[in-house]
Amino acid sequence: MAEPEESTRPLTTGDLLAAARAGFRRLHPAEAATAITRGARLVDTRPHFQRAADGEIPGAIVIERNHLEWRLDPAGLARIPEATGHDVAWIVLCDEGYSSSLAVASLHRIGLDNATDVIGGFRAWKQADLPVINPGRPTAPRLPGN
Repeated sequence: MAEPEESTRPLTTGDLLAAARAGFRRLHPAEAATAITRGARLVDTRPHFQRAADGEIPGAIVIERNHLEWRLDPAGLARIPEATGHDVAWIVLCDEGYSSSLAVASLHRIGLDNATDVIGGFRAWKQADLPVINPGRPTAPRLPGN
């Protein structure tokens, strides 16, 4: 009996997002704010220019997307002190909630199953009138051990 043929159609970004988001429950901004008060850690992955232009969320840990897995992996040498185990509840935030979904899927692959993201990202957070600050200089991204 012949094996069924696999689709050779390339995935679209929509396909990637749908697959990523199927693996976890995303949070509305108000739900994320409540989770933070209960101990979840908010990680802002937006680049410097977006944080400079639009502001920041007080208390958010700034880790640009290209370093995210290395900073949050509790077994990694480049982790931040908050990355104490696989049970930490991480909430990832990008500008609109797209790249954060892909980032969360990647975090799940390294065992961080309590990671999620914010529906609509920073823009939705701000639109929901949740706290935003505009520091004179954007917060520097976190480095290993600090």
